[in-house]
Amino acid sequence: MFGFRFRPCKMETSTLFVFLSLSLFFSYCNFPFHVHASQSNHGTAKFKLIHRHSPELGNFHGTTLGPPSNSRERLRQLMRSDNARLNTITRRLFPRRKNVHVEIPANPNLVELPIRSAADIGTGQYFVSFRVGSPPRKFIMIIDTGSSLTWMKCKYKCKSCFKDRVSQHERILNAKTSRTFRPIPCSSDICKQDLARSFSLQHCPRPSAPCSYDYRYSDGTTVLGLFGNETAIVRLTDGRKFKMPEVMIGCSETIMGEFHDIDGVMGLGFEWHSFALKAAKKFGYKFSYCLVDHLSPSNLVNFLVFGEINDPTMPKMQYTELILGVVNPYYAVNVSGISIDGKMLDIPSHVWDIRSGGGVIVDSGSSLTQLVNPAFNRVAAAFEAPLSKFKKLSRSSEGAEPEICFDDAGYKESMMPKLAIHFADGAKLTPPVKSYVLDAADGEKCLGFTSTPWPGSTVIGNILQQNHMWEFDLLNSRLGFAPSSCTFE
Repeated sequence: MFGFRFRPCKMETSTLFVFLSLSLFFSYCNFPFHVHASQSNHGTAKFKLIHRHSPELGNFHGTTLGPPSNSRERLRQLMRSDNARLNTITRRLFPRRKNVHVEIPANPNLVELPIRSAADIGTGQYFVSFRVGSPPRKFIMIIDTGSSLTWMKCKYKCKSCFKDRVSQHERILNAKTSRTFRPIPCSSDICKQDLARSFSLQHCPRPSAPCSYDYRYSDGTTVLGLFGNETAIVRLTDGRKFKMPEVMIGCSETIMGEFHDIDGVMGLGFEWHSFALKAAKKFGYKFSYCLVDHLSPSNLVNFLVFGEINDPTMPKMQYTELILGVVNPYYAVNVSGISIDGKMLDIPSHVWDIRSGGGVIVDSGSSLTQLVNPAFNRVAAAFEAPLSKFKKLSRSSEGAEPEICFDDAGYKESMMPKLAIHFADGAKLTPPVKSYVLDAADGEKCLGFTSTPWPGSTVIGNILQQNHMWEFDLLNSRLGFAPSSCTFE
């Protein structure tokens, strides 16, 4: 997750209009961005999302991130990453006040990308295979609903960047030789204004020089490079390849921090230049994902989908409001409360109000679910009685561990209460017990929640989302979800 610089501006209305068109116009403060509808029939496309330890990656260099030494270390790594991520979300919560209207396309289509859990590398993220450039180059990217920029390891200005890795045939985009890469000029309004939130640099030695960025993640990782438009390749389910031109990417020539052994990030956040909006524009203004069990074997596959899913075997979805444009690039929802075994907990209603310092964000890049203190304390109290049957374990002095852990001797899932998250419009998420009572180590389990300060945002992490299909309907501003084994075709 990256920080950003924000220049507030006043608008007469709270609506930023989006229309479908062959041309794109965007101006940050005073003008809407327009995309006008075009009729096309691209069919359906399916992209394979690959687990970090999949045998398919065995022939590629640069994917040597190893698993933690044990389950406890895995959990610590996830929590350290979550803590840094929450800091960024909290900083962004207050100034963002935008809403987006999207006009429906004539013929929505489908793109699918298979995903596998990457929990075994300690990142808590999910990966997708992604092809860009001319000729196309394959990359293994983290998908992130909390990032807007899609970037990968790349060479353009720097002759020595990744020199040792190129010699080992690692995946590096050579933007200089790609026939379709077009750098964005540093003198353009896009660079000077629109991309300021993505850390574009003001340095512009000449008008035609590329727009550069210094992209900072809150865990300390720094990514340096330049912005450009490039062609992405998606494969349709009928076997054809479909080209998506003018996809904004970051050509990252220097990476300092935790991303040094991965190819990059696919930004699915709600921003005009994110891959989510670019692909959704082509395929029906929807994207969906289904996340496998957090500790699933790496041969289990599921999909990130752009477009409408027409599968009669899919379970019926519940829908709730998707709050767009208020805390860009995040996807917020309107929660009304949490229940334990059908009894609503006494949590103050302002905790759920995103416009009053609270709110709830659905985030694929966070692992554990993070509850602000007023909510966490009520949830913890509700678990005191069922957990009294087990020996409570103290937290390690090293920190970065869940607050509530216990010895699981004699444990059965049926002994745990049923937790549900209730949405203001009547939808209800009832995750399986294994999504909120986690295996922390041999003989030890922990509640999959962490407490965060109030005021602040609650984050529904990817472990609580697992074994459900999640549909982000950008056109109708709604989020759909339903239980799923994540094995659909």
